[in-house]
Amino acid sequence: MSEYVPVNHVFLGQSAASVDEVLHLLATRAVELGLGSSVDDVYEAFKAREAEGTTGMTGGFAIPHAKSDAISKSGMIVAKLNEGVTWASMDNVPITCAIAILTPSSEANTTHLQLLSKVAVMLMNEDFRTRVLAAEDAEKISELVNAGLDEE
Repeated sequence: MSEYVPVNHVFLGQSAASVDEVLHLLATRAVELGLGSSVDDVYEAFKAREAEGTTGMTGGFAIPHAKSDAISKSGMIVAKLNEGVTWASMDNVPITCAIAILTPSSEANTTHLQLLSKVAVMLMNEDFRTRVLAAEDAEKISELVNAGLDEE
């Protein structure tokens, strides 16, 4: 799984004032990166999942995820935000880092669940969270996330 977060899938210094703005930003980046065909459809897939229950986790992280026919290949995007976004989470801490998972509908019960499980486990590790939040370059964040995905 080590190629799920190439350096060009890490976006630093992003601005968003709401959860919807973060989800739209992620959908836009997904289409720019060739992971999806329609910003609106990917955005709606993120929103539909968020409507089922928050993807806000703990320590300033969220794991927004989308499954859709508008997503052409599985991938992940990491967005670090300039300021915390109010997002329902386990600890009510504003979200400053979103690790997004995108999968085609056909991979909803395989790749999607594997990635979601691995990212959730990574976010339980305080050292991982601290290192990602402290990292100031895309290469380091890519390295940290990919190493976490490779762990058994």
